[in-house]
Amino acid sequence: MSALATGQSATLRTTDHDGVLVVTLDRPPANAMNRELIHDLAGLFAELGAGPDAPPIVLTGQGERFFSGGGDIKELEDAHAGEIAFRMREFHALLVAMDRYPRPMVSAINGHCVGGGMEVALFSDSVLAVDSARFGFPEINHGLLPADKGIQRANKVLGVRVTRRIILSGDLFDAHHAQDIGLVDELVADHKALITRAVSTARAAGSKAPVLYGALKSSVNDPDDVTDDASLQRTLKAAADYFDDPLARELRQRWSGRRASADKAQSC
Repeated sequence: MSALATGQSATLRTTDHDGVLVVTLDRPPANAMNRELIHDLAGLFAELGAGPDAPPIVLTGQGERFFSGGGDIKELEDAHAGEIAFRMREFHALLVAMDRYPRPMVSAINGHCVGGGMEVALFSDSVLAVDSARFGFPEINHGLLPADKGIQRANKVLGVRVTRRIILSGDLFDAHHAQDIGLVDELVADHKALITRAVSTARAAGSKAPVLYGALKSSVNDPDDVTDDASLQRTLKAAADYFDDPLARELRQRWSGRRASADKAQSC
């Protein structure tokens, strides 16, 4: 396997659990998804998915508070439009690689799972979560937008009415509501039990004939290059429209200031 798949990354930790690869987002305190993490994760899925022995994957976050706090808003400070376009292309590539990954992919949600973290969960085959996890798409309140491909997947998994409500409100919701709307498949009370249960789920799915599992997963996900390109173009146009908008910029600055204050208080 590649260096990424054997644990050599500044943003990811990987461990082999007897054939199930546990991938941990490792950017404390919130496991925010910066460009490096997005690039590393997209490369991992694309490289492993193209090989003959792609393993079942469990994806989780470091610590007990955050699966992922979403995109790293600090990267957008003083950024220009070309940088946001590059970032959105990379994130779209991650979702495409996950969509096409032929083997089981289980998300083990160990804490807050918002924004880009929510999109990653939506592209998983199974989602397990601790009772204390929180979910949501808060981007509308922070001067940001989810990727179009992530929104389309939310429509398919959760339904248009639920997706409309959670995306347009930006409100967070608890793990029990996430299970009620079909985002979470199983709740686990204990953080220690979460990875054990997720590995067991991935291993059981991985015991199916890979050629059949991959074919059926492809039929269910129905990936399509033309549709993906159209989705990317919508994402890039939306990013170009909102990035320099004064109100969106003000919302990002407010949120970035609150996050910085929270991080400082946590380190004291």
